[in-house]
Amino acid sequence: MNKKLIMIDIQNDFVTGVLGTKEAQQMLPRLMEKAGSFQGEILMTQDTHFENYLETQEGKLLPVSHCIKGTKGWELVPELEELRQQRKAKVYQKSCFGSIRLAEDLKAAYEEGQLDGVELAGLCTDICVVSNALLIKAFLPEIPVIVDAGCCAGVTVEKHMAALEVMRSCQVIIW
Repeated sequence: MNKKLIMIDIQNDFVTGVLGTKEAQQMLPRLMEKAGSFQGEILMTQDTHFENYLETQEGKLLPVSHCIKGTKGWELVPELEELRQQRKAKVYQKSCFGSIRLAEDLKAAYEEGQLDGVELAGLCTDICVVSNALLIKAFLPEIPVIVDAGCCAGVTVEKHMAALEVMRSCQVIIW
């Protein structure tokens, strides 16, 4: 089976930095265990903003400077960076919640017979995980799109749960 694990925005700012949560810190060991034993290809996304972040629409609605390219907060957490190097995982830098380039690459892999399923895990369930899951499902309605709820964390526990319900409603499989 050609399955891909997509690790969404496991960056310092979302784990221990300015937007970090205890839930993100608690789920990280589970995520690393999953990634370490995953048999297929691993892909990663990286939230990427610039110095003008607070002037963007997102920055006006979420006025917390985060994941500014080149800062420690923007970097993948150290254990994930190590895994990225070991597995030679491709990283999709994205300036918004979902990555159209990732969805396009997955669709191309599917059309070439190189993709049977996609699993997502990461941060934040209610923003970037849900956005990427729904985008991928829209691009690839016939493949299983799975989200591992135990390897995700939201801005709050309530928003995490709400995002899981939205994805479930859109035929994303929640584990």
